[in-house]
Amino acid sequence: MPGPTEMMIILVIAVLLFGKRLPEVGRSLGKGIVEFKKGIHGIEDEIDSATHASNKKVSYDATDDRDEATAPKFEPPSGEPQAKSEGS
Repeated sequence: MPGPTEMMIILVIAVLLFGKRLPEVGRSLGKGIVEFKKGIHGIEDEIDSATHASNKKVSYDATDDRDEATAPKFEPPSGEPQAKSEGS
């Protein structure tokens, strides 16, 4: 942060450069700073809402969503062996 001497030098240079337009330049600089701060706060709010939304726990009963496992039916082989066809 500049000390009092540096601030006086900056003010003298500003008066020399801008003169009568100094209030207008100050106003526009102030508006720019306010808009910048609003943008920063908007970004912070978006980040906070995103982190809070991701921290919410989803609770549901997973047992209701499961399909019951079904095993294929076992069919025992018939008593007679099947003959292989000679074409294969």
